[in-house]
Amino acid sequence: MPKPNAGEGATQEGTPVMKRIALLAVMAAALTIASTGLAPAGASPALPAHPTAPALEAVPVKTGLDNPAGFTFLPNGRIIYGERGTGNVMLLNPKNGHTSVLYAIKKVRSNGEQGLLGLAVDPGWPKRPYIYAYATRQVQSLQNQILKITVFKGKGIAQKVIWRLDTTAGTYHDGGHIDFGPDKKLYAVVGEGHDSTNAQDLTNDAGKVLRMNRNGSVPEDNPFDDSLIFTYGLRNSFGFAFDPQSGTLWETENGPECVDEINVEQAGENHAWGPHETCSGSDPDNTNQDGPQPRIMPLRWFTPTIAPTGLAFCEGCGIPESDGALFFGANNTGEIREIELTADRKDVASMAVVFQFSRAVLSMQAAPDGGIYFSTNNAIYHLVQA
Repeated sequence: MPKPNAGEGATQEGTPVMKRIALLAVMAAALTIASTGLAPAGASPALPAHPTAPALEAVPVKTGLDNPAGFTFLPNGRIIYGERGTGNVMLLNPKNGHTSVLYAIKKVRSNGEQGLLGLAVDPGWPKRPYIYAYATRQVQSLQNQILKITVFKGKGIAQKVIWRLDTTAGTYHDGGHIDFGPDKKLYAVVGEGHDSTNAQDLTNDAGKVLRMNRNGSVPEDNPFDDSLIFTYGLRNSFGFAFDPQSGTLWETENGPECVDEINVEQAGENHAWGPHETCSGSDPDNTNQDGPQPRIMPLRWFTPTIAPTGLAFCEGCGIPESDGALFFGANNTGEIREIELTADRKDVASMAVVFQFSRAVLSMQAAPDGGIYFSTNNAIYHLVQA
């Protein structure tokens, strides 16, 4: 999963993920829970803290897991998670903690940020018994792929590759989160493979949010002809979620050493990451300056960087003060932050750190009953009101 943000060529660029996660346990004691809301430079002052930020706690669902970098839910509430390094797709019963192997994806590679990174369930389940997985695999070449896995009687029995990245998978910047939107199209976020020029190149899928049909084909209403690309100009993202009230796609973005981002992704947009990025300043005017106009700037950004990861909306999540809000995690700090949206749900009204964890927060998902869950490198937790 994500590394500490660093500029191209900086010594932090190759910091091992496990070393970073081990350091977080030491760092946690020194971290202070503080509200943060960094507005666009010159546009407005810092955002106010959430006025009624709730007291939260993390209830373990299952610990001792093997790097559940991505997870999702079946409609019956059972959890499907992926072991990033082994390629095993696991089935977890949250009521009793029982786990079993649903399917084993072969030839998975997990150097740096590679591996089994994302999972999604067909919205027609169980009549359409398919699981979708985003994984880095050594198949002829090193490729990021999306596989459609057929499930029969609780076991995966076949797989089909419905998408493969048309550039070599990067050791870093692989992206990997996938999910179905309200339109029942499959969305995937793909990192630029540690090559910033890919993000502005509309002839390949790296550095993009993709939108596809269930079989991997191009929807007729995509913004670019005969292309899966939904938005472009991205560096490296580990999370997105659809607002259940508006259908809007919100995304967290890992920048270089100076700027991480919170974005809304709308069809055809250019988020302007590319080869002319610099960190000569501390705002997106420096990092996001490539490609044609209009160049879309983030709603909010973070300096110093926090490496934002998974995010999920609270819609009947059992935390009454947060109903309608957006939660997201951070790799570098172990924080979970809450965003209160504006009345029109198009912008950020307030933001606060509402929970501090001792490990990096990786994926985050809303369960069928609305509950908010998140994963670390060795466990899955339920976020509840204390």
